[in-house]
Amino acid sequence: MKQKKRFFNMYLTTTVSVAMVLFLIGLESMVLLSAHYMISNLRENLALTVILDNDADSTSVSRLQNVLEAMSGTSSYTFISKQQALEEHVTNLGEDPTKFLGYNPLSDAYELHLQPAYTNQDSIAAVTEKLTALPYVNQVLYQEDIVKVLDHNVNKVSLLLGACALVLLVIAWILIINTIRLHIYSKRFIINTMRLVGAKSWVIRRPFVARSMRMGFEAALLTIIALVAVYYYVRQSLHISLFPLTVENIAIVVLAVLLSGLLITYFASLVATGRYVRMKVEKMYEI
Repeated sequence: MKQKKRFFNMYLTTTVSVAMVLFLIGLESMVLLSAHYMISNLRENLALTVILDNDADSTSVSRLQNVLEAMSGTSSYTFISKQQALEEHVTNLGEDPTKFLGYNPLSDAYELHLQPAYTNQDSIAAVTEKLTALPYVNQVLYQEDIVKVLDHNVNKVSLLLGACALVLLVIAWILIINTIRLHIYSKRFIINTMRLVGAKSWVIRRPFVARSMRMGFEAALLTIIALVAVYYYVRQSLHISLFPLTVENIAIVVLAVLLSGLLITYFASLVATGRYVRMKVEKMYEI
């Protein structure tokens, strides 16, 4: 009875230890998704203002709309009439230019939003060149400095997060293999007995690998529950916007944790049992 209790405690301790490592992997995947979501939002909110000529008529407006509709990379567009632009100008600045000019100096315009993949310097420059070549378009305005900062910093952030993910996987591998090795350590004499009676290497390893993968699966389930709690705590209590709960995002986090738990425990148990399968009897008393 005591021996069963001891093995259960060891099994539980190992499972919790693996879950803690998988929790770090899950957090890393959530950080990567949140960073990608924030960058996509910044790119989607980046607007190009396409200003028409002052003498542009309704036909020109319709033509430009057709061009924007057919143009690759268009996410959305909004027409802003000169009267609407005047009202916004008066609201924001508190002065009406028509009172001292005698006419509305503003022009009809379209506010254009591009898909995230097209919000880089080269793509925006190509879109700007295409639109300004139209005879009824006066100019295209956008925040060029922000585009440059996004292009420059996104590459840095991607490399940094990728490096962190790689380091974390290496650390996870080392910690889990040591944890599983300690779990199998108490059964090293059973492994030696199986070897002495003629059991092949894969026959000896199979029950230990299966048990380790079961621990990995259970640890992954514990980790997923913990990550759900962290997600809702951050969203509800800290009011920090994370990635949206779409099927794709949920699948990425769940698969990252589940596959990491199964694959790492599989290879870790192979390595750990392999050590004791090859070990001589006298060496087992020395460790």
